[in-house]
Amino acid sequence: MSSFTQKDLPDDGTTQLLRSGSLILLVGLIAVGMLMTVFGGVGVEGARSNAGWLALVVGAMCLPFGLMLAALGAAKWLRRRNLSRKP
Repeated sequence: MSSFTQKDLPDDGTTQLLRSGSLILLVGLIAVGMLMTVFGGVGVEGARSNAGWLALVVGAMCLPFGLMLAALGAAKWLRRRNLSRKP
């Protein structure tokens, strides 16, 4: 079999997955951080303000989805790296 380099492999969206996953994950972390510090935190019954509820919803949506996209991008990056190193 022939050896592939990074330039020989077709663009499969790896960088787009890594960028968007990292950005969405960052937005979720910022939302949760602001919920805990700026918007009054979380009590037994949920967030303490309306903005806190919005930050909670954004964090609850962005964290799992961003983590999933970033993990998929990392797996594809590792696969591309492995394909380019094979003799």
